[in-house]
Amino acid sequence: MANDLATGVAETQRTTLAVEPAGNASPTPAPGAGRLVSLDTFRGFIMFWIAAGGGAVVLRLLALKPNALTNFFILEFNHSLWAGLHFWDCIWPSFMLMVGISIPLSFAKRSHNQTYPEMLKHAVIRFAIIFLLSSLRSSISDGHPEWIELSGVLQPIAVAYLVAFLLVRKPEWVQAAAGGTILAANALIMAFASAPGVRAGSYLETSNIIRYLDLQVLGRTYHFGNTFGEGGTVLCIWFPIPITILGMLIGEWLMSARSKESKVKLIAGAGLLCLAAGYALSLVVPVIFKLVTASFVLVSAGWACLMFLLFYWVIDVRGYRRWTLPLVVIGCNSIFIYIFPSFVPLGHLVSIFTNHAIAASEQLEPLLRDVTVLVVQWLILYWMYRRKIFVKV
Repeated sequence: MANDLATGVAETQRTTLAVEPAGNASPTPAPGAGRLVSLDTFRGFIMFWIAAGGGAVVLRLLALKPNALTNFFILEFNHSLWAGLHFWDCIWPSFMLMVGISIPLSFAKRSHNQTYPEMLKHAVIRFAIIFLLSSLRSSISDGHPEWIELSGVLQPIAVAYLVAFLLVRKPEWVQAAAGGTILAANALIMAFASAPGVRAGSYLETSNIIRYLDLQVLGRTYHFGNTFGEGGTVLCIWFPIPITILGMLIGEWLMSARSKESKVKLIAGAGLLCLAAGYALSLVVPVIFKLVTASFVLVSAGWACLMFLLFYWVIDVRGYRRWTLPLVVIGCNSIFIYIFPSFVPLGHLVSIFTNHAIAASEQLEPLLRDVTVLVVQWLILYWMYRRKIFVKV
């Protein structure tokens, strides 16, 4: 899971609830003056699907009336089985992008009262906490200690956050070059590395260099889409870093003195360039989420970039903010809502009552349960939001 899953990964100031008029649009509650409301809203949008329970509710609703259209959307709300790209495959890259966007914002704020060594210390501590939170979450899910869980969401985010932070003071061309180097290494390793039983350039599910290294180093296979997570292996934990670096560049553009129209064009150009390069590369290197191929990195980064751009244009450029509160409430406590279900089995508790409310229905009882869980979680987050309780690491 930039605060993105990452309210825990980068922070900007949480202040009192404010009402800001924006052009001809209606005023809206905002978590703080000068904040990027679009970033909080986008974070809430992403977390709504995977942590707040929105994805489960939508899948339940789609399953009520199976047809060609609902089946299409059901596929989009699941990971690709192998090659190809679904909406669900872009959730995790969106985390990475938001982590990157938040880093220069947080760095600029902290630089007013902290030295770089102090900020570096804070970044290392944050990395360790996020890494260990992933271990704790996986240990609870597995029922036994899991100190290194590379197939989870948080540990790859922790690694990408720390690498990006080490680059935050570098010129933009250095940051872009670092991202490009990692992306090129990704493509070259997949194209030319071979091993016993694995030919160079193989992207088969049962025969590829990623799977081989996992078996040799970890003793079992890890890949995106595992039971307990969607991220990373020995190699794959490094491959999404360019997405975070792209986010960092976007964050720097947003902080610049450029006009909002110019910022929109830059973000749109970056997103479209990633899509064009990714789809062109996919003719040679297939888009495979579970291997984090270079084409997947580019295409998913492009879509994540354009999704964020839509939120930025509507909310921070056009000023339409009234509708954002339900998502901002989620986005401002994303780390909490991601971890909370691991400690509180809300679904099980709710099912005690929904099982009796709707007897023996294979569709309506699970739907009622998931809707109730979604509502209860949102009300908890709203209560925290109103009292300015924001869980950060």
